[in-house]
Amino acid sequence: MRPTQAPFPATRLRRLRQSPAIRALTRQNTLTVDDFIWPVFVRAGEGIKEEIPSMPGVFRRSVDQLVEAAREAADLGIPAICIFPYTGIEERTEDCAGAWDPENHVNRAIRAIKQAVPDIAVMTDVALDTYNINGHDGFVENGEIVNDRTVEALVKMTLAQAEAGADIIGPSDMMDGRIGAMREGLEAAGHQRVMILSYSAKYASAFYGPFRDAVGASGALSGDKKTYQMDPGNSDEALRLIERDLREGADMVMVKPGMPYLDICRRVKDAFGAPTYAYQVSGEYAMIQSAAANGWIDGDKVMMESLMAFKRAGCDGILTYFAPAAARILNP
Repeated sequence: MRPTQAPFPATRLRRLRQSPAIRALTRQNTLTVDDFIWPVFVRAGEGIKEEIPSMPGVFRRSVDQLVEAAREAADLGIPAICIFPYTGIEERTEDCAGAWDPENHVNRAIRAIKQAVPDIAVMTDVALDTYNINGHDGFVENGEIVNDRTVEALVKMTLAQAEAGADIIGPSDMMDGRIGAMREGLEAAGHQRVMILSYSAKYASAFYGPFRDAVGASGALSGDKKTYQMDPGNSDEALRLIERDLREGADMVMVKPGMPYLDICRRVKDAFGAPTYAYQVSGEYAMIQSAAANGWIDGDKVMMESLMAFKRAGCDGILTYFAPAAARILNP
C-alpha cells in the first residue's frame, strides 16, 4: 500500500515563525552590545558638550566630558569607543604637525580615558584631514595628494597615539603602503600589542557630509578625495585592498560606508574570514534620525533592523553612533 501523500504544502516555513520562542530558537544572527564601537568627538575646552546640528543626539565634547561618555559606554557594556577630533580652521596647518602633537585633543583624551576607564578599548583615527588646512587626508603638493610623504606623517601620528595609550589604531587615509609602515613603526617602538583596524575599503562617498560638520571640515576641503578613496562602482578592488592590508599587518579590516556596501562586507568576510567591521556613517545615521523625527518611520525599530543587517552581511562588529541607544534596548 502506497503511503498517503502529504497535503500541500508539506513544508510550511511559517511553522518556524509562529512564536517569539520559536523565532529565537531559529534565528541565524544575533545582535549584542559586544558588537559596537561608539564613534565620539573631542574638542578643545572644558565642560563642553555641544550637539551637532546635522547629527541629532551626537555631541562634540571636551576631554572631561568625553571621559564621562566613556564611563557611560562602559556602564552600558559597549566594549570600545573611537575618538575623532573637532578642529577649527585656526588649528589647521599645511604641515599638519598637530596630528602627532602629544598634547592634541585626541592624545589628551586617550590618556584621560585610559586612566578613568581602563577596561574600555580606545580606538583612534589616523588621517591628516582634521589637521590639514585644505581638508585632505594627505599632504597636497602642486594639486596632488602625495602618498609616501603622507605615510611618513601617518606613522608619526600612529606612534603618538600608541604612546598615549590607544588600543586600536584606525587608519582611514587610504594611502598605499601605510599599514606596513605603521606596523613596522609600532613594532620598532615596542608597541607590539597595539592593534590596527584598517579602513581598507573606504569609498569616496556622499554619505560623509554630517561627519565633516562634526569635525569642522565642512568648507575646508579643496577638490574631492576620489584619487585615494574608492570608486563606488568597484567591488573586486575592495578585495585586493583587504588582502594587501592583512598581508601588511592589519589585525582587523573595515568597509565604509556601511549599509550601501553590505555586499562588500559579505564578500570580504567570505573571502578572508578575518575580523570584519563596517562603519554606519554619519549620513546613514542622519537619514534614520530625520525620518524618525518626522514620524515617517519607527526610529528604534529601524535602528535595530539596520544594525542587524550588518551582522547578517558577515560583520563581526559595527561602528555606529547608535551604540548607546541600541545598548539600552538590548540590555534594558
